[in-house]
Amino acid sequence: MVCGDALGPALGRAAHLARASMDARMSQYEITPAQNHVLMYLCHHGRQAPQCDVTAHLRVKPSTANGILDRMVDKGLVERTVSGSDARRRLITITEKGIARQEQSCQSFQVVESVISRGLTEEELETFRTLLDRITQNLEEDQMVC
Repeated sequence: MVCGDALGPALGRAAHLARASMDARMSQYEITPAQNHVLMYLCHHGRQAPQCDVTAHLRVKPSTANGILDRMVDKGLVERTVSGSDARRRLITITEKGIARQEQSCQSFQVVESVISRGLTEEELETFRTLLDRITQNLEEDQMVC
């Protein structure tokens, strides 16, 4: 295989372009990708979650999560409260403004998805998803070895 035909760089370029397209759309809502991940997580987990769960979902250090959440509180996207049952435990709750931003990001995601899949048949998309799942599984297995 010639280096220019390698899958890794092709996957990386496609991922970079998809992310750049999404980020450009999200920037109009003054929201970062990490903030978007928090909003999606909260929407899928009953609109409220312990801060430690949000931090684990983001896969970042607690100090990094604090910074992300501080900026989200400042923007009015989430509220941070103390759990009634454990004063050491903080709860993160999405606000109405946060819900609206998450809905906007979902619409942007759908636009990017339509750009990504333009010109592909349903059969081609299903084959691509299957192959991408297999590639992901291969890479995850390789991480466990290293």
